[in-house]
Amino acid sequence: MSDIHLNFINQSNDRNNSDIVIFQKNVAVSFEEIAVAWTVIQNCGQGWNHPFVYPSTMTVAASDSYGNFSPQLTASFGQQFSVVEQTSGDTLILNDQSSASVNEVEVLNGLHMGAINANIYKDGRLLATKTSIAPGQKAVFEFKPTIWIGVVSQIGEGDVMNSAILSNVNTEISLLGIKSADIVMTGGGPGAESTPFMFSLQNVVYA
Repeated sequence: MSDIHLNFINQSNDRNNSDIVIFQKNVAVSFEEIAVAWTVIQNCGQGWNHPFVYPSTMTVAASDSYGNFSPQLTASFGQQFSVVEQTSGDTLILNDQSSASVNEVEVLNGLHMGAINANIYKDGRLLATKTSIAPGQKAVFEFKPTIWIGVVSQIGEGDVMNSAILSNVNTEISLLGIKSADIVMTGGGPGAESTPFMFSLQNVVYA
């Protein structure tokens, strides 16, 4: 899969200058799992557009209770990483062992003591996180080739979104086989004539 070039276009009747959030869900975990605001589009007025890239590659990093972050390592599905204790301090390494599924990335806490957090990034921005992984436990990440998009308020990039926020975002867009596309937002508007916001793919170029 290569990078996918997307272009958000605001053709709505929105009068509130709403923020648009784009994220992915970690489908390796339960339905109640949190999600992270990967991209937030702000101040994109009527008729304006916002191009962005959904990269093919992702990176993984770990953090600890001291507020330390490991370097980001390029990650592929089917790989397993571990945080291990070395003489120079804790280190994130790629294991020889594969993950349990070819569709997953795993991060194992190989420390004797102390919990860690595991983070997945795309385009340098936080895509998913799993916190408080105890020694001997692991985080598992799996993503479908889809993004979720919706209208939100007071959400910043990298913010964790709870189930109440997620319940208001119900548009899932498949990126499977796509090279580039426009994501067009319509709907909205003032007062009683307001209609729900809708997001549709247009001008799709397939890989």
